Amino acid sequence: MGQVEDARSDAEILAQVRVHPEEFANIFHRHYDTIHGYLARRIGPDVADDLASEVFLVALRRAAAFDGRDREALPWLYGIATNVLHRHRRDEVRRWRAFQRLAGREDAYVDVEFDAVEDRQAAAQFRSCLAAALSEMGRHRRDVLLLHAWEGLTYEQIAHALGVPVGTVRSRLWRARRMVRELCEPTGQQTGDGHLPIDRGGSQ
Repeated sequence: MGQVEDARSDAEILAQVRVHPEEFANIFHRHYDTIHGYLARRIGPDVADDLASEVFLVALRRAAAFDGRDREALPWLYGIATNVLHRHRRDEVRRWRAFQRLAGREDAYVDVEFDAVEDRQAAAQFRSCLAAALSEMGRHRRDVLLLHAWEGLTYEQIAHALGVPVGTVRSRLWRARRMVRELCEPTGQQTGDGHLPIDRGGSQ
């Protein structure tokens, strides 16, 4: 017989953690793969193992402070993960610069879909210019861009994750996208509808 899925919301589980710490295992099993994937995309799969463990240790310590009005814990966990990444931002920048040099290699690791760029060479060129933009832009803009375009968070979820107003999220995202466009549009790295692949998150 398969394991029965826990129908409780994240908020309901976290409300029990102070009295029953073992309940946190449900949060870990629900969201570990997603958070690990986010970290791996930003800093590499090897380092992501340790950082993901750190994220969930921090979350366990802070479980009592979780805002129960938010039924899903994932935006909160993304915020913790992003803060953990900030202590390794130099490593992340070095990773993007290295990826820029290796972008043409098919074995270069980055878990991002480029189906919208049909030509393989064009996709490689876009990966290179995107890596250049990500290595040069400030960490706050990079955080917002990647949480929205890659992780699919809404403006409101990003604002909650990062502890900033929604207007700040919009402003940072606009500036980050502009920087990518300035680097990538001159090389023609657009999809058939004239958009950059990094715009696929849309406006929310």
